[in-house]
Amino acid sequence: MAKATIASELDAFDRKIVDALADDGRMSITDLSEKVGLSKTPCQIRLKRLVDEGYITGFRATLNPQKFGLDHIAFTEVKLSDTREKALDEFNTAVKKLREVEECHMIAGSFDYLLKVRTADIRRYRIILGEKISALPHVASTSTFVVMQSVKDKGF
Repeated sequence: MAKATIASELDAFDRKIVDALADDGRMSITDLSEKVGLSKTPCQIRLKRLVDEGYITGFRATLNPQKFGLDHIAFTEVKLSDTREKALDEFNTAVKKLREVEECHMIAGSFDYLLKVRTADIRRYRIILGEKISALPHVASTSTFVVMQSVKDKGF
């Protein structure tokens, strides 16, 4: 069943729970139940079902990158020299190990992958690009776009 069809199976309470937790994943079950208009037990049961069925895949802290000195964001286009399945798997496995790469997306277009890379500054980015990203399996070339300002930066 397609994801759009599965998501349409969520009722209004399920959607309210998901929306509330997307804004504040640390919300207590008491606060969550009040916010969505359910008593605690039905709210807990729905939350458990949403987790068990994979709608909610985890809870994590959202960190402030600037507090960690990670103010620099660059998007890196990556073209591979080989795009057969084995090469893609090797690239995918290796790129997941790079802490500086926040996101990696396979792209249909004039390049193969788009990476979101966060570092302290352009000097550190250049080092990561030269020593880590360019050394990933099957990388033929890269192109960089530096972010001047993040206007909207929020996950799903």
